[in-house]
Amino acid sequence: MRDLAEKWSVAPDGRNVTIEVPGLKIGAVAGLHQRLVSGDLAAWAEASGFDGMAVGAFGLAEGMRYSVRLARDRLLAVSTTPIGMATGWFSQGFAVTGISAGLQVFEVGGVGLDAFIARGTTLDPRQPSASAALSFAGISAIAYRHESSLRTHVDRGLAAYLWTWMEQAAGHIAAGK
Repeated sequence: MRDLAEKWSVAPDGRNVTIEVPGLKIGAVAGLHQRLVSGDLAAWAEASGFDGMAVGAFGLAEGMRYSVRLARDRLLAVSTTPIGMATGWFSQGFAVTGISAGLQVFEVGGVGLDAFIARGTTLDPRQPSASAALSFAGISAIAYRHESSLRTHVDRGLAAYLWTWMEQAAGHIAAGK
């Protein structure tokens, strides 16, 4: 039987690969724990202990645990340590789904970051919006600032495409195009 997987690009191993050009450094972020939360988000915050408001597109997330707003009743909880809450439906009115294996996370930093963002979306990076779910590089993504970098979460199946796009974008930015 023919191997159809041979036509797809191999996703980058983020632990060993980075893109570095003058003013821009891009790499994958491994080891994040990610949970999709739907429903009563105030009840989720109280039950989970996640503090603060969920950030939207280009909003600033800080620390080891934070939430990213995707819709009025949906967010992505992100942590560098395990999230100590079970998945499933909760009687308080929310559902929690483990999604760590389904999303690849990339981080982009450097003085060329605004030029990089301008290549990926028409949104103004200086104007945070309510939802971090957006079209970036022609695909659905979740984008926000973490510390001094841009973090982008994409479906793992689209990681190879986005990596290739980021290599090309970085090359153009380095060349001043």
